Amino acid sequence: MKCNFLGIGVTIFFFCMLFSPTAVFNGASDGLLLWFQTIVPTLFPFIFITDIMIYTNTIQAISKFFLPFVQRVFKTSENGSFAVVVGFLCGYPLGAKVTANLLKENKISILEAKYLLSFCNNASPIFILNFIIWKTLNRQSLAIPTLLLVLGVPACFSLIFRHFYWGDSRSFVHLAQSSCVRCKHEKSIVDSCIMDAIESITMVGGYIIIFSVFISVLKQYLPTHSLLQYCLPFLELSNGITMLKNFSFPPAIEYASIIALTVFGGFCALGQTKSVLKNTPISIAPYIMQKLVTAIVTSFIAFLYYSFL
Repeated sequence: MKCNFLGIGVTIFFFCMLFSPTAVFNGASDGLLLWFQTIVPTLFPFIFITDIMIYTNTIQAISKFFLPFVQRVFKTSENGSFAVVVGFLCGYPLGAKVTANLLKENKISILEAKYLLSFCNNASPIFILNFIIWKTLNRQSLAIPTLLLVLGVPACFSLIFRHFYWGDSRSFVHLAQSSCVRCKHEKSIVDSCIMDAIESITMVGGYIIIFSVFISVLKQYLPTHSLLQYCLPFLELSNGITMLKNFSFPPAIEYASIIALTVFGGFCALGQTKSVLKNTPISIAPYIMQKLVTAIVTSFIAFLYYSFL
């Protein structure tokens, strides 16, 4: 029955695309430009260098630098602290990808991987400042509050989520598995990391283009100001934020909606996260629930904050 509904939905959308070639072209073009001009320059270097650091055990130097603070706050292992740093600084889906790579390399335990995924896969500070504050909202006074909301609330929720994973140990330091170093020549490691980065960034681009086409086509057929029109922004983060801005909501609701979408990441980011978790035993379902809870709470706090400005 599920396959039948999916098949019917895909067929209907296929015919919508046939009768809306301009919308398909514009959506694909917008997605491609967003990927090529923004996502590739932003993510590709970080994907490559984090892979190099994981495979060569360079992460230990970075981890030790942040270790005192990260371990005290998040109770992670030495290797797990690296995923926390990357997840809060580099943006979707790099936090999930680094967590998955650490798990595949036996540098963290499965319990710690699930815990890390619950809070360290976030929008990057650069995206928040450049795209949301300066380009979309054009209010620099909201920069610090927005950073604190989008990054601070997930950090606070880690205090709750970790109780579901660490059991009686009260720390992930002793749950980390033994590290293994790949015995490869430097050239082989570089080649492998380049190919992995290309595969990952291409996957991200594919999701962005597909969801951009979804949004562009569905906008042509959904009734104006219908509930479904207001749900479209949650398909993809960058396009969605622009759409929320154009809906002309009251300022407090507009700000809270943008914050909710940024924390949740959109269904496009969910697809990217699920893709980078392939070949790991981590389920995407708990991640979705944790993201939803965090987004709802953060949005409510954002609404209250803006209302009393």
